[in-house]
Formats: sequence, structure tokens, C-alpha cells
Amino acid sequence: MMTSVNLEQVAALAAQLPWTDRLRLVERIAHELAVPPVEGQDAPHADWMSLRGIAPNLLGGEDAQAWVSRTRRESDEQREQPLRRQP
Repeated sequence: MMTSVNLEQVAALAAQLPWTDRLRLVERIAHELAVPPVEGQDAPHADWMSLRGIAPNLLGGEDAQAWVSRTRRESDEQREQPLRRQP
């Protein structure tokens, strides 16, 4: 019979593993979460509304596409500056 364990118990056990085994454990968990659920099980549901307001004023009221275009242009200009300085 399998006993129930909680997150804290699993974390304590994982902390006792060597670094490489802990990394393999993370990889295994990530892989299991990436695989679609078995038919008949509910897929995890992302509630996008829960993200609303998570980063207020992130774009300072600027349109998202305008922000992307501006930051790309600024990055391009910054990368080109060292090239312009060379004789």
C-alpha cells in the first residue's frame, strides 16, 4: 500500500539526492507535465483571467505592438553603435 506524501516531504527527500539526480528528477517531472494527459483525465486548464493585472503599467500605456517595434529598433541601434565607431 502506498502512503500519501506531501510537497515538503518530497522536497526533503529530493534535497538528500546528489546534484545530478536532482537535475534528473526535475527533468522527469517536466517531461511528465509536458505529456498530454491520458484520455478520460482532465487536461490542466490555464485560467488566463488570473493573469490580468499581474504586471500593471508594464508597457506604460503603450500599445504592445508599438512597444515591441520600439524595443527592437532600439536594440538594433544599440548593436550597430560599436560598428559605427570602428574606422
